[in-house]
Order: sequence, then structure tokens, then C-alpha cells
Amino acid sequence: MDRHDAHKSLIAPLRRAMHDFTESDVRAGLDALLAADAIVRLPFPFAEMTGSTAFYDGAYAPMLTAIPDLERRDTIVMAGPTPEGADWVGCCGYYTGLFVLPWLDIPPTGHQVHLRFHEFFRFENGRVTEIQALWDIPEVMMQAGAWPMPPSLGREWHVPSPATQDGIIPGPRDEARSAASCEQVRDMLAHLQKHPGQGGPEVMEMHRFWHPRMNWYGPSGIGTGRGIKGFRDWHQIPFLNAMPDRGAYGDQVTAHSFGDNDYVAVTGWPNMMQTLAHGGWLGIAPPNRQVTLRSLDFWRLDGGLIRENWVMIDLLDLYDQIGVDVLARMREFNKARFGFHHETGRVPA
Repeated sequence: MDRHDAHKSLIAPLRRAMHDFTESDVRAGLDALLAADAIVRLPFPFAEMTGSTAFYDGAYAPMLTAIPDLERRDTIVMAGPTPEGADWVGCCGYYTGLFVLPWLDIPPTGHQVHLRFHEFFRFENGRVTEIQALWDIPEVMMQAGAWPMPPSLGREWHVPSPATQDGIIPGPRDEARSAASCEQVRDMLAHLQKHPGQGGPEVMEMHRFWHPRMNWYGPSGIGTGRGIKGFRDWHQIPFLNAMPDRGAYGDQVTAHSFGDNDYVAVTGWPNMMQTLAHGGWLGIAPPNRQVTLRSLDFWRLDGGLIRENWVMIDLLDLYDQIGVDVLARMREFNKARFGFHHETGRVPA
């Protein structure tokens, strides 16, 4: 077993503990996995945390209160080294259970809920020293009928697992295959950066990299696009219209990619910086302000072409940077419909 397969094995006990989620088992799993000074980076509105106790108390305890039968379901588990020499494990999947009490002031539905996650674990000497994780909080708002922002252009649905059902990748890891997958994705990303600064859509050479039946699974608030046209219509065109200087500040952000057979992942906190100078994306009026984006992504290749791409962007953090408090707007939007207390702004328990 190489060290990357070993790292996936070290993650496995925590994943099992979260499948039948109990406080004692999950605390024990986090304690065994995380270094004492591990940095935990979570989506807005969570603050950065240090160590397993702060992570559990600040993030998982409120979620378990709201969803008492909480369980975790992984659809991708992959591992590998970045060009910079760091070792990462990437996990994609969703948390689910019966949503019975408010979470982040999102009103409960009384029905099963799903919360998509992309979680990345950096290993050093057999322990996790950093976590970068995005949870699709807008997805839960939408299920509760409580999303207060403009509707998505793309398709909103329960984003599926890989079509090949092989995302939880067993060993042994094929180094040559993993490297080839990484090279295809890195080359694709380099070509994406050419547009619009170096020419029209043709400079991206998208047919060279993407399968004709590709699926681009964006975060809730953007949605899914089918095929190159769907990706461009429902995400890329409005995104670049609003921020045409995409890629101009690459030296000020970091992105770490790694491959595992036919899968590739990228992590960075943040990994994009650009100027929101024009309208048309997410219904945002142009503030002409430089913003950063946290995006944690997975790709699956099929015959050397990218066929599926799971994308998570911290949209609540983006809104916060331009002065829009989505959670506060949600409370105002829903206080009449869901019985929010007019003074506290909270749903009665």
C-alpha cells in the first residue's frame, strides 16, 4: 500500500463513524485523525477553527441537533500528491437525514434533506494538518423554500454520484494514469484562462478536453449544465461577462491539483481572484470590487476526456464580500412564512 492509499485508509474510520453519526464516535474519529493544531477551513458563515474539538463543537454539533439521524454518504474518495509536494485526500458526497430543527436559521422541512460537501484533508506524517471544506448551504435553503436570492440559471437537483459508480477509488494507485488525468485537467484549465483576454471562445479549445456528453455540476445558486453549450450558457458566459479579468491575478492565489486514476481534484483557499465589474452573474449589481472565490472541484475522465465535473463555490462568502448578508436576508424573507420571531429573527424551536 502506497502512502496515498494509506491516507484513504486513515480517513475511512471517520467516514464510517459519520455514516451512523453519534457524538462519541465522531469525536473519537476526529481526535484520531487530526493533529492537535490542525486548521479547519469551512464555508461562510463558519469561522476558521483549530483542532478536532473546535471543529466538532462549532460545526457538527449544531448540524446533529438539527438533523438527529444525520449520516454521511461519500461518492468520491481520492488521494494524491500536488506538484508542490503536499499529500491530500479529497471527498465528495452529501450529508442527509430528517431535518427537524433550524440549522443556521434555515427553517426545518420535516423531510429528508441533503447537503452536498466537498472536503479536502492534507496529510503530514500520518495526521491531518489542514481541512478545506465547502458545504452547499444554499442547497438546504432551497429545499426549505428559503432561498432569498435570484433563481439559478442552471438545473437545480440532487447532484448525482459518478456515472461509473467508481468514485471511492481502491488501491493500488496507477501513477501513470493519475498523472495523465492531471495533465489533461491542468491543460484544460490553462486554456480556459485564455478567454476572454486572448480571444473568443475558440481559444479555449473545449472540444479537445471535454466529452460531448459532459455534465458540469455547479453549486446551488448556479446549477448544472449539460454539454459544453450548457456549461457556457448557464455558467461561463454570465460569469465572464461579470468578471472579464478572470486569471489576471493568478500569482496572488493558490490552487493545488492531484489525480487518482481517472479522477482529478483541485483545492485552494481561495483559488480565484477577479473584479466583479459588470452585472449578469447571480443577479448581482456590479460593485466594481475585487473579490476572491473559494472553489473545490472534482473531475472524472472518460477515454481521456472530461465527462463529469463537480464544482463547489462558496457563494455565501462571495455575497459577504460585496456587503450582502444572505442569511440576514433569508431571515427577513421568511419571517412571515415560517414564524420567525420579529425581535430575535429566529425560528421558534
